[in-house]
Amino acid sequence: MSHLQIHGPPGQPLTELRASPTRRFIGVFMIGALGVLLLWIAVSQPASPLWRVVLGAGGIGVLWCGFELWRATGGAVVLKPEGLFTETDAPLAPLDQIETIERGAFAFKPSNGFSVKLKTRVPFGWAPGMWWRLGRRVGVGGVTSPGEAKAIAELLQVLMAERTE
Repeated sequence: MSHLQIHGPPGQPLTELRASPTRRFIGVFMIGALGVLLLWIAVSQPASPLWRVVLGAGGIGVLWCGFELWRATGGAVVLKPEGLFTETDAPLAPLDQIETIERGAFAFKPSNGFSVKLKTRVPFGWAPGMWWRLGRRVGVGGVTSPGEAKAIAELLQVLMAERTE
């Protein structure tokens, strides 16, 4: 029985996961529309000054979230022989730290993605729509293509199997 093997020069990308353009646009549009709606309600509807401030601050906060989503989804999650990295080479899940990969319907993971459980805790990090790090977990996905995220998870499992052999 032959085994699938993945080889590549150390440090060189094997593949990358980018945001789906359609999902990216729809996500940013919906968040932006909510921000504009909150600001419009704050200035156009009769309300107490406190509610106007709350709605205005909420609208500005939601617009900022839309901007951050647009910025973050311009990047990529990169799979290298050493594990998962951001496009700027920041480590997300080094291969030697990965304990398990979870892709099931009931797994604690982002939409259209997968999660990785690490052996040690990592600092919190978040790129909205692309990935998050919390404790010993790293979630990858969100506005990414489900098929591409599944392929990255499967390639990561092959790399883990090669490492244990």
